[in-house]
Amino acid sequence: MSTISIALIFADHRYEALDKARYGLGAIVSPIQYISHWPAALSAWASGQLTTRETLEEDNERLRNQLLLLQRRTQKLAALAAENIRLKELLNSSSLVDDNVIVAEIIGVDSDPYRHQIILNKGKGDGLVEGQAVLDAQGLMGQIMEVGPFSSTALLISDATHAIPVQVNRNGVRAIAVGSGSLNKLHLVYVPDTADIVEGDLLISSGLGGRFPFGYPVAQVSYVNHDPGQPFAIVDATPKSKLDRSRHVLVVIKGAASFSIEEDSGETGEE
Repeated sequence: MSTISIALIFADHRYEALDKARYGLGAIVSPIQYISHWPAALSAWASGQLTTRETLEEDNERLRNQLLLLQRRTQKLAALAAENIRLKELLNSSSLVDDNVIVAEIIGVDSDPYRHQIILNKGKGDGLVEGQAVLDAQGLMGQIMEVGPFSSTALLISDATHAIPVQVNRNGVRAIAVGSGSLNKLHLVYVPDTADIVEGDLLISSGLGGRFPFGYPVAQVSYVNHDPGQPFAIVDATPKSKLDRSRHVLVVIKGAASFSIEEDSGETGEE
């Protein structure tokens, strides 16, 4: 090392003679250092942004899947809650009936719109025979028409070929309710124009003919037209049972029915 270099080092250490020069060189070199560091910093920032975006996308996908699973579970719980309510209503209905009944599930519906038939998951092995009454928690639905080993077919009261003897719960006036081909309408045939039937009257099975036991709610009168020029009145009724909604039904095995009908149900038409 030369004598001049040694002298400069000693002078800088002893008297800080080179501070100003060092400060000036630092001011010149610093921008160059910053510029040289930019590529690495930019690369690190871009890599961090890419990682953050990928992480966010993965989190969003995971949360979206979890939301779908939770929504499915919520829908399933809602369906189960509704089914439990229906089953409770059905069990409460069976407790009001003195007959021996069996609970069956609807597993099929006739695809022909002109035939109102349902398929049940109970058959001959469960004690079902042709002619047994089928009802839900609200009222009578129809009767068993075909029985197989493990399933059976029931004809609904709304079928155009079906007829059931009924009577007005309020006063005992008898009539025949036939299916109209519509799930929400029955026709009463051969009702004398002078018959005491009004809108709101509850119709129950009369038990005549021996096919249906006495006392099951069948329908509620929804329309009455008395034409003095005609021998019979035009009377329509709405089925009490949920023909298009029920999933579980009761099949009456044997015995005479004794369905509890509240007085206010029969007095509806007088209000």
